Amino acid sequence: MALDWRGFELHPETPRGGMELTQLFPASRLAGMADHLRRFSAQFGVEPLAPRSRLANTRRALAVAEYARDVGKLDAWRDAASHAYWREDSDLESDAALGAIAARVGLDVDAAVAAADDAALQSRIDAKRDEASRLGITGIPTFVFAGRRAVVGCQPYEVLAAAVEREAQ
Repeated sequence: MALDWRGFELHPETPRGGMELTQLFPASRLAGMADHLRRFSAQFGVEPLAPRSRLANTRRALAVAEYARDVGKLDAWRDAASHAYWREDSDLESDAALGAIAARVGLDVDAAVAAADDAALQSRIDAKRDEASRLGITGIPTFVFAGRRAVVGCQPYEVLAAAVEREAQ
């Protein structure tokens, strides 16, 4: 069984510059959500985690991820971009942040920054969003096996392991 990471915009309506999380969730829930995220991520050694008060527009970073996929560096890009966003509070829309992450993983910096606005890569982002919509995906991460949703959202390792075991039978 192979893993094929497909990043997509969960909230494509997010404008450039992002938007306040209170536009999606009641303010009364945000502290609890942030606390849950911190505790959950700590189980996997992801500390410190910087929960955000704004939802970022990730479209440009996802386009660079597609460029990284094309040159065989998707996993490194994904890990470095996640680290930069969640642990360093990086702005994944800015050329400077995208270039710094690209340099960190050995991508051509100029090509990576250009990829952020490349029309062909942007259309791949749209296609992934369309696929996610067809599959009824409403949360991330979502693990899909044989074309059907199996595990949705941040779940304990045991839940994902059980799903993999079921699919392997």
